[in-house]
Amino acid sequence: MNKKPYQICKRCVMDTSDEDIIFDNNGYCNHCTDFLKLLENHKYVEGQSEKKFKDILLKIKERGKNKKYDCLVGISGGIDSCFVAHLCKVYNLRPLLMHLNNGWNTPIAEENIQIMVKKLGFDYYEYKMDWQEFKEIQLAFFKSSIVDLEIPTDLAILGANYEIAKKFKIPSILSGGNFAAEGILPLTWGYHVKSDMKLYRHIVKNYSKIKIKKTPYAGLKENFINKFIYGTKTYYPLNYINFDKDKARNFLIETYGFKEYGGKHQESTITGFLQSYVMPVKYNMDYRRATLSSQICNGQVRRDQALKILETKPYDDEKIIKDKAFICEKWEINENEFDKYLKLPPKTYKNFPNQEKLISRLFQLYKVFS
Repeated sequence: MNKKPYQICKRCVMDTSDEDIIFDNNGYCNHCTDFLKLLENHKYVEGQSEKKFKDILLKIKERGKNKKYDCLVGISGGIDSCFVAHLCKVYNLRPLLMHLNNGWNTPIAEENIQIMVKKLGFDYYEYKMDWQEFKEIQLAFFKSSIVDLEIPTDLAILGANYEIAKKFKIPSILSGGNFAAEGILPLTWGYHVKSDMKLYRHIVKNYSKIKIKKTPYAGLKENFINKFIYGTKTYYPLNYINFDKDKARNFLIETYGFKEYGGKHQESTITGFLQSYVMPVKYNMDYRRATLSSQICNGQVRRDQALKILETKPYDDEKIIKDKAFICEKWEINENEFDKYLKLPPKTYKNFPNQEKLISRLFQLYKVFS
């Protein structure tokens, strides 16, 4: 995919495996340069961040006054979302915990969800996807050869959040996303951040025989309606506390009996497989680079430590063999078919009709007026 001579950033660990990377005269890349500028407004500052967080808590409670639930919290069984659920208990919020079940939960993730629900005592709603339809949508993305195979899941999470918030008249959504740990991610690696239904519909139409009927999603229209007509607001609590993922993991283990599940997004079989195996093998994209680069810039990992981590394989051979067999069984394809699609030329969102420029312009406008 990339014809540039190899170069790695001298400050973080992003390199030319990102085809759009740009380096300055110091050898620093655009990702960490932009991230550090934005971090000034997002980083934890003792006293100031707590005040902002308290202001947000007051808004959530005021908006949820006289309602059964004052917020909706998506919970995956991972560290971030479980810690947000814990914060709800600490600050006396009244959340509805919701999990979107897309058929790929690991047993450990499911156990973690049940542990948190039981010990926190919050109400819980499981949104079960129509597996037959969603399976065909996922397969369409796999057959299309686009790198971002998580677009259907991410847009389904957003759509389900809006749907359940509307159903239970919940004005606020709390997300476990956090800038410090996820602020660096090339667009070609993570186009799911764009709610691009033009690309989504094109792939489903051209690589499957189904229509999207039961699977939730949220594109520009759905985002506009929910944000500006229904007034649904999304907050990111982890951006306002001194959040350290390792400390949070240990706290959840000691306090709730949380179960360790492995690396980032390994609470989902398909997500873990895509990020740890498919992305590096087919697309020459090691997702760990983005995560580690964010952590370097945030002072949580040293660059030399990150480079040592990157010397190790991103996947375990034995686990990949098992996961591949499991995925083929769930998708109802044989491993020869799987390998055939895996060997197709790699593509990014740029190879498909998309609304990237329009969405980016609208997002800039939204930031100005929100």
